[in-house]
Amino acid sequence: MPILHLVLVQVKPDADAAEVQEACSRIMKLKDICLHPQTKLPYMRASFGGRDNSTEGLQHGMTHVFVEEFETEEDRKYYLEKEPGHKEFVKSLGGLVEKVQVIDFIPGIF
Repeated sequence: MPILHLVLVQVKPDADAAEVQEACSRIMKLKDICLHPQTKLPYMRASFGGRDNSTEGLQHGMTHVFVEEFETEEDRKYYLEKEPGHKEFVKSLGGLVEKVQVIDFIPGIF
């Protein structure tokens, strides 16, 4: 079963809007630039995200969410621990991010 990796982000209030947009564009490109170490093919099944638009008021400051889908635990582990594209992206965030929360799950497993 696939593993969903949710990343909730609180962008700093004084972050430059153009820089935030550029960072969002870069995270969406990771699906295509992150290549499996053996096959050299993209291994992220899906990637999507966007700016919060909830009307419930329960965001606790989170402004953006990104969802990445992996086929296997091994793929997720490689992405989080070794993937050069992911590591470079995280380093590049610099002063844009106030807080990050990550939640991973397998659909239907409670």
